[in-house]
Amino acid sequence: MEQTVEQLVADVFRRACTSREALEHVTGKWSLLALSALAECPHRFGELRRRIEGVSEKMLAQSLQTLERDGWVHREVRSSIPPHVEYRLTEAGAQLVPHLLALIDFVEGRMPAVHAARAAADEARAAH
Repeated sequence: MEQTVEQLVADVFRRACTSREALEHVTGKWSLLALSALAECPHRFGELRRRIEGVSEKMLAQSLQTLERDGWVHREVRSSIPPHVEYRLTEAGAQLVPHLLALIDFVEGRMPAVHAARAAADEARAAH
């Protein structure tokens, strides 16, 4: 008997669970940063690329396409002169972002401890 998508229960620990892929999409470095930047306000592609230092045009485009496909981001082509594309969060994206921002805040706040742990690990590794 074949199950429909609606009948499947999401369990990220199961290999075949599609939530695992969706989780990977939103927690990837460039996607997480793009979503966080879009929480500030809608952005054009070039604005996002400047906001997210270090991202290549290709990686940003791929991340935005994936986020749009998953329903987190809306891409709107504006017919102005010159025409431009603007990205903004969908309602689901707006609900997701506070969780991502909390994760970012937590990690940023723990950086002194992270640096200390790295130094201790490096020192222990060098001693062996």
